[in-house]
Amino acid sequence: MAMAMKKREAHVRPGNRVTGIAAVLAVAAASCLLSAHTGSGARTPSTTGVPAVRAVGARDASCQTSLPESFWRAPVDTLPVHPRSARYVASIGSTEPLHPDFGAGLVEGRPFGIPINVSDGTVPESKVSLDYAEESDTSGYRIPQDAKIENGPASDGDRHVIVWDRDLCKSYELWDAKPLGGNAWHAGSGAVFDLRSNALRPDGWTSADAAGLAILPGLVRYEEAAAGQIDHAIRITVPRSDQSYVWPARHQAGSAADASLPPMGLRLRLKGSVDTSNLAPQAKAVAEALKKYGAIVADNGSAWYITGEENSGWDNAQLDALKGFKGSDFEAVDASGLQQSPDSGAVAPR
Repeated sequence: MAMAMKKREAHVRPGNRVTGIAAVLAVAAASCLLSAHTGSGARTPSTTGVPAVRAVGARDASCQTSLPESFWRAPVDTLPVHPRSARYVASIGSTEPLHPDFGAGLVEGRPFGIPINVSDGTVPESKVSLDYAEESDTSGYRIPQDAKIENGPASDGDRHVIVWDRDLCKSYELWDAKPLGGNAWHAGSGAVFDLRSNALRPDGWTSADAAGLAILPGLVRYEEAAAGQIDHAIRITVPRSDQSYVWPARHQAGSAADASLPPMGLRLRLKGSVDTSNLAPQAKAVAEALKKYGAIVADNGSAWYITGEENSGWDNAQLDALKGFKGSDFEAVDASGLQQSPDSGAVAPR
């Protein structure tokens, strides 16, 4: 298979700590002491008597992954190019290919992409313990015991768990999640997002993502690509970021104070001049979304890796065509004019 597993990501957490996956990363930065966590030894929990996780199916119009006026759904195809665009693109990698970090089947024996667990109000509240509780939501999670974990239960990666509760219209999101049995989970950090609100997290707080944003709204979902239209920005990772963040991000994950590095929250878009006419339907839907809505820098990881859901419906050959684009096909966008309020994700009227 042409797809490859992504490189490990690193997250800046409270106390100037950086956590990644599997291997120890030791990086000295101007104001950061970096250390690494590994995610191993997780066991598969029992699911006896627990409501089953529903697969993502037909849309429930009463609960979308973000509101119509959210920054996620704001078109950026006509916004000005950022003055530092060339420097940002060069720092990410102008010759590096775009990489869809999602698909069907297995890569190196593991599923890839982030599974979207769809649940409902019958799931009881979970007991979640957290390594970084000071910047996490410490309660309110309703995570099924059989919830799927990113890259599978034995993953030594970021181990995100995303639960879309369509009854309560919330997204429960954990990073470095491990089931403890019964109704209990342990995670590095986590957040509960009310999908009917545009409120951002407290300034300076992380989430299950380094930028402090929700993950669910930025995932490429199979159902929308299959329908031929993705109407939101897409989550993307970059190898290194500046020690700063811009709206709507709430948290930085910088390895250095370097203005040539992208800040968390930066909006990137596929240039309008890039030809997407010959792409197969799934790939074309993704590429057109990258033109119209762009991608939002949400974490450190591999260059130009966009994130989508793990789903057996993906056609990996179609998605592989996206690798024909490279960094130089992108530009950074000045999206500052979208901000209506620093603490709200709703965009200003245009």
